[in-house]
Amino acid sequence: MTFRMPQNLSTKPASETGADVLEVELLAERAAALGRGGRDVETALERLREFDATGAGPVPRAELVAAAADAVWGFLVHRELCGLRDRDDVIRHYRIPREVLNQLGARR
Repeated sequence: MTFRMPQNLSTKPASETGADVLEVELLAERAAALGRGGRDVETALERLREFDATGAGPVPRAELVAAAADAVWGFLVHRELCGLRDRDDVIRHYRIPREVLNQLGARR
């Protein structure tokens, strides 16, 4: 005797349309892009912290601050486009310095 999963308990919608498949793909891409943006912020801030710890580096500090500000700005804009509006949690989580936040004003 074989058993079949009840239709109302299956994870797949009964009538999956092309729009449903596309929506799932778009959500997955949004999540992946947010992850990449978060890693970009981490990398930029880590470079700035390394410079501050050593006092020197191949790139001037002002460029590191500007790069960190660009990464943070892009990440925050992307989050807002996805409906995630709370910046305070992001600032705390990534420990974004005030100096970087001050450069998040109007962009060209």
